[in-house]
Amino acid sequence: MVDLHSQYEKVQDEMDKAIRSVIDSAAFVKGPKVTEFQTHLEQYLGVRHVIPVANGTEAIQIALMALGLQPGDEVITPTFTFIATAEVVALLGLKPVVVDVDPDTFCMTAQQVAKAITPKTKAIVPVNLFGQNAPLEDLKALVDEHHLFLVEDACQSMGSHYIFRDGSRVSSGTVGIMGCTSFFPSKNLGCYGDGGAIFTNDDLLAEKARSIANHGMTVRYHHDRVGVNSRLDAIQAAVLDVKLPHLDDYIRSRQHAADFYNEAFQSLSWVKTPSVAPYTTHAFHQYTLVLSDGIDRPALQAFLKEKGIPSMVYYPIPLHLQKAYRDPRYAEGDFPVAEHLASHVISLPMHTELDEEQLNYITESFKSFHP
Repeated sequence: MVDLHSQYEKVQDEMDKAIRSVIDSAAFVKGPKVTEFQTHLEQYLGVRHVIPVANGTEAIQIALMALGLQPGDEVITPTFTFIATAEVVALLGLKPVVVDVDPDTFCMTAQQVAKAITPKTKAIVPVNLFGQNAPLEDLKALVDEHHLFLVEDACQSMGSHYIFRDGSRVSSGTVGIMGCTSFFPSKNLGCYGDGGAIFTNDDLLAEKARSIANHGMTVRYHHDRVGVNSRLDAIQAAVLDVKLPHLDDYIRSRQHAADFYNEAFQSLSWVKTPSVAPYTTHAFHQYTLVLSDGIDRPALQAFLKEKGIPSMVYYPIPLHLQKAYRDPRYAEGDFPVAEHLASHVISLPMHTELDEEQLNYITESFKSFHP
C-alpha cells in the first residue's frame, strides 16, 4: 500500500546526514532537532504553536486534557473512522457521542452534529478522513453558537487546505481551537517510527499542552497539573524535518495518482470514485472506492492479491458496532451511511512513488475483475 523505501532513496544522503547528526549530538530526547522541526512546521502551517508529541492518539488526548473537559462531558465524533478518536474520549472518562457521515466525503456533517448536541456537549472532534477536510466552517459556526470546542483530527489530512466561502484558505488542522496530527510512517508526512503533534493559535492552550505532555511540568520537578509522558524523539524530528520541504510535492504525487485512478475507473458502473468537496483540497492519504451493492469485496481483494496488488478496507466496523464501544443509545441500523460504507469501501495503493507503469497495471487489473 505504501513504498517508504523508494521515497527514502530520493532523499537518502540528506536523511542519513540528519540522522547521523542526532547520533553524533547524543541529544535523543527533545534537543535542537525537535525545536528546529517544530519551528519549520509552524511556518509551513501558518500557526503560532506546534507541540510535538509521541503519536497522533496522544495528540488528541492531550488536546482534550488541555481544554479542561470533565468526566461525563460529551464529545461528538463520527462513527466511521479509526478507533483512536473515540478511544481517547473514553480513556478520559468523557462520553463519546457518534454521528453518521456524508456518503460522498465520508466526513461528519454539521446537520448531523447539530442534532446530537445536548447540554452536556463540550467538544466536537471532526475527522478529516482519508485526506480531505470536514465542513469546518459550518462546524465552527456550531461551536461558536453553542460555546463548544472544535478540535480537528487532522491525522490523515496533513498538507491539505480548508477553503472558506470568502475564498481564503488555511492549512488543515488550524481551523479549530486545536488540531492534531500523526506522523505514523504511512502518513503524508511520516517519520520512521511513531510521532504526532498538536497545533493551536491559543497561547494559553499551547502552554497547557506542552506542560501536560511533559508530566504536567512547566518548571522542572514542579508538577502543576496531571500530565503524561509524550515526546517526539529527536531522530524522528530529524526525519520529518528532511521530509517537510518535500510535502507539497508528495501531495501533488498523490493527487496525480488519484486523478489517474479516477480517469481509469470513470466508466466502471460498479464502483464510485472519491468525491472532493468544494471547501477543501484533498491530500489523498488513502484512495478509497465505494463498491456497488452485490459486489463480492472479499473476492475482489483475493483477485487483486493474486495479481500482486494489495488492498485494504478502512474501516470494516463503525465505532458504534465495536464491542468495546457498544452503547444502549445506538443500535445496528442507526447510522446507515457509515454501515453501508463499512461493508462497501475498498482502498487501493496510494503513495508518493506510484509511477505510470504501476498505475496502469493496478487499474487494468482492477478493471478486469468480473463482478
